[in-house]
Amino acid sequence: MREPGANGRFGEFGGRFVPESLIPACAEVEEAFRDAWADAGFRRDLDRLLTVYAGRPTPVTPAWRLSAELGVDVLLKREDLAHTGSHKINNVLGQALLAVRMGRTRLIAETGAGQHGVATATAAALLGLSATVFMGGKDMARQALNVHRMRLLGAEVVEVTSGSRTLKDATSEAMRHWVTCVDEAYYCIGSVMGPHPYPWMVREFQRVIGAEARAQCAAELPKAVPDYVVACVGGGSNAAGTFAGFADTGAQLVGVEAAGGAAISNGGVAIMHGHRSYAIQDADGQILEAESIAAGLDYPGIGPEHAHLHELGRARYVTVTDGEVVDAVKRLARSEGILPALESAHAVAWVLRAAGTAELPAGSTVLITLSGRGDKDSNSLMEIQ
Repeated sequence: MREPGANGRFGEFGGRFVPESLIPACAEVEEAFRDAWADAGFRRDLDRLLTVYAGRPTPVTPAWRLSAELGVDVLLKREDLAHTGSHKINNVLGQALLAVRMGRTRLIAETGAGQHGVATATAAALLGLSATVFMGGKDMARQALNVHRMRLLGAEVVEVTSGSRTLKDATSEAMRHWVTCVDEAYYCIGSVMGPHPYPWMVREFQRVIGAEARAQCAAELPKAVPDYVVACVGGGSNAAGTFAGFADTGAQLVGVEAAGGAAISNGGVAIMHGHRSYAIQDADGQILEAESIAAGLDYPGIGPEHAHLHELGRARYVTVTDGEVVDAVKRLARSEGILPALESAHAVAWVLRAAGTAELPAGSTVLITLSGRGDKDSNSLMEIQ
């Protein structure tokens, strides 16, 4: 997984499909990121924050009981143990440092499950920035705890009432707002999507997941590399960061989409939110509304590098249903004492279904990235009990 090619594309996917007024802003972000990423001082500052503030490295935990039940060896990359409770903090600390370097005083963000919003509010507080977070009204209701956390941290949370009132609409509104304030605000995108350089930049900030996991698996496994690397995919940032650590190995890469928002499994090529990738759409090419129990995966598209990996055949993308996800939450909680986020439970659900079949043969070794913890989903789970 390398730097995108000409015009910021991974193969035919990616690019920069934004209003003319945002082209200079995207170019300025790209120039600033290239300069920062080549600066040892910037990398040192970020590494220090990831260590002393975010709590990295996160551990890899063997799932002993679940492994015995399934007949495959399961390892869990514990991003749920990072500060703020998810992998989102890795990317946000990088982008917030970049915003300061660019002289920006305010962060703009969108959020679905609220974890990216909480991470943005946290980084803004840490670095003395203000933060405005756009969130769909439906997501605000089902992720009320994270809305409260953002406000406690000092962020302004703007309710988006248009469309399906989920992540897609929050992203559209955040991009519209960015047009009005590009000189003073930095748009801190939460996943590997949006116009170039965001998909590439966010993957690089999340690469730490895969790099750590690669070294940890080498210490844990006789063959050093797991047979399968599995992660949930909405936009796909935790999967992109994890896959980046194993793309040059023989590990099979599996991205697990929500059945109601399966951009690759059920969609086609489209342009949305500033990039070209896969999205679910109707016969006329209109983007359809996604539907998932997990707010963070309630998104009709997927990051362009995932589309490229799919086209290359380097990664495969599968789906699980909401029912399987709820069962996976309970199974992992009761077998390992770990309550995963609904988003992360998609990856667990596929392993539960595939273990012992031709898709995931008995005796295989499997690394699952647990991208976040499930406290935020307690109300949603109580409502369906």
